[in-house]
Amino acid sequence: MHEMSIALSIIDAVTARAVDEGASKVTSVELVVGKLSGVEVESLRFCFSAAVKDTLMDGAVLDISTPPAEGVCEECGERFPVDFHYAECPSCTSFKVRIVSGTELSIRSMTLE
Repeated sequence: MHEMSIALSIIDAVTARAVDEGASKVTSVELVVGKLSGVEVESLRFCFSAAVKDTLMDGAVLDISTPPAEGVCEECGERFPVDFHYAECPSCTSFKVRIVSGTELSIRSMTLE
């Protein structure tokens, strides 16, 4: 389950920032996890809640937004939703599609006290 290693990396990064800022507690963390990121959001939530016990982040609210996956056809320029890393353009049927959103995995914000 790679979600645990992701959760631990998030906790490490947020804790380091909190310490740098002189915070004594982290009350919330906002993540962006794209539909094509390969991360199971519910597993990440579970791992996060288990891993924050007895840390600066214990009790922190985890808010996860999941932007839709979109591709752009490099032949005709059409932008459209995709369900997989390889897609066919609905306008010209080309497979020269560049994924432009939906692969994100980032910390958007955190609230420190």
